[in-house]
Formats: sequence, C-alpha cells, structure tokens
Amino acid sequence: MQPDTELTSDLIELDGVSFARGDHVIYDNVSLNIPKGKITAIMGPSGTGKTTLLRLIGGQLKPHKGSIWYNLSETERVDISQLNRSKLFNLRERMSMLFQNGALFTGMSILDNVIYPLKEHTKLPEDLLKTLAIMKLETVGLRGAADKMPAQLSGGMARRAALARAIALDPELIMYDEPFTGQDPITLAVLLKLIKRLNETLGITSIIVSHDVEEVLSIADYVYIIANTKILASGTSEEIKTNKNPNVYQFIHGLPDGSVPFHYPARDYFEDL
Repeated sequence: MQPDTELTSDLIELDGVSFARGDHVIYDNVSLNIPKGKITAIMGPSGTGKTTLLRLIGGQLKPHKGSIWYNLSETERVDISQLNRSKLFNLRERMSMLFQNGALFTGMSILDNVIYPLKEHTKLPEDLLKTLAIMKLETVGLRGAADKMPAQLSGGMARRAALARAIALDPELIMYDEPFTGQDPITLAVLLKLIKRLNETLGITSIIVSHDVEEVLSIADYVYIIANTKILASGTSEEIKTNKNPNVYQFIHGLPDGSVPFHYPARDYFEDL
C-alpha cells in the first residue's frame, strides 16, 4: 500500500476487498480506484453486488478483508471500514447517495426534503436553510414544485427532487444506485444531462451503478465491469465497448445467449419429458 504522503488523483481506493454473505462470496480480493472529479460507472449482471459496493464505500457494510481508503486531502486518508460511528457520521457529510427509489420522505414537502440534510448537519438559521434548498431545487429545475408533496410528482420529478436533496450539502462524492430505472426516454435524458453538468460544474466525484449500458457509457469517464466476485474489465467507455472478453461483450451488447447461457443448467430435456 502506498504511503499516506504520496499524492493521489483518486478519492476512493479499494485495496484487496473481500466480502461475503454467509457462504455466498460477493467480492474476492477486489481492488479498484475512484478518480476525483470524474464519473465512474460500476456495471455487471444482476446479483453481482454492485449496490453492495456502494454500501461498503458508505460504511453501511464492512469488508471481511481489505481496506477502503477515503482520501481526505493530498496527504491524509482514512480507512472507512475502521471508522467508529462518530467519525463515520462526520465523513458522510462529504458523501451523498441517490437511492434507487428516491427515498423521499412522503410526509414532507419537496422543499422540506431538501432542507432535511442541511438541518441535520449544520446549525444555519431557518431562512438560510430555505434559501439554500431553493437554490438546489432550481439546479434540478424543480423550484416551482417546492411546496408539493412527493406523491404529487411524477417518477422523473421525484428522482430529480431526490437529486436536489443529495447535493444539498455540496458533497465531494455522490453515489447513484440505478438512477434511471423506470424512467421514460425524456426523463432519462434529463437525468443524464444533470449528472454530467453537476459533475463538471461542481467538481463532484460520481459513482453510478446501472444496467443502462448505452446511456451510462455516454457520460462515464471510467467503467468497471464486475462479475463472479471479480473485476472482469475496466477502462474508458471506448475501451469497454471494444473489449473482446466474451462475458463483457455479451453484457455490453445485451446478447440473450453467450458465455452466460440463456438456459439454466438442467438434466437432459428429453429425460424430463
């Protein structure tokens, strides 16, 4: 492992991480880096532990082996997996998560949803909290919906409201868990544009877990393909598109049959008949 005094362009470094649920191994000695100020995509077949990776980075889960380093500055870093509850709470002020379902508080207005993390983590006066929240809603195009309740919003608008809440504290890192699931083409295009714009204008580091291959590759600076407890491939979007690994090729091009077979292993067909 490199000494803490060495300069790095990465915000997150996973070093030899292993994690299992019971006898089911999800990660086996995985190492990867998340570069600062870039969009990194984590992709792969269903059930390979992509959301688990976000939970490991967020400190909700602890690896059984290995370290997860968060680089606080050019010369200081912490192992997320070793932090106590208080220090982890403080570190999470630098992070944010956009959950798959948005996870808005249904009993609060959209404005109050965005104010909530500001109120939890700062001691700012109420009028300033409101002003900051309105600014975040303006960023995602929902200032006019500030007084609405989550149930009054469409799925796409709710996802944008959740994004406004995710950027409320101006985090260094935003983790997106399947942000495009169930979205129509127009909403999906809006979300892609928002994520890219936030990344460029605010210098945010973004990690996106998604199955929307074509869309994610259009904005990702770097991509990891995960399968069978390992990193199957990594590289820029163009490098991933031209990767000749049969598993990667099948996933990227959405082929129904290939190295991952369409038919689940079974006895001879005619024997069952």
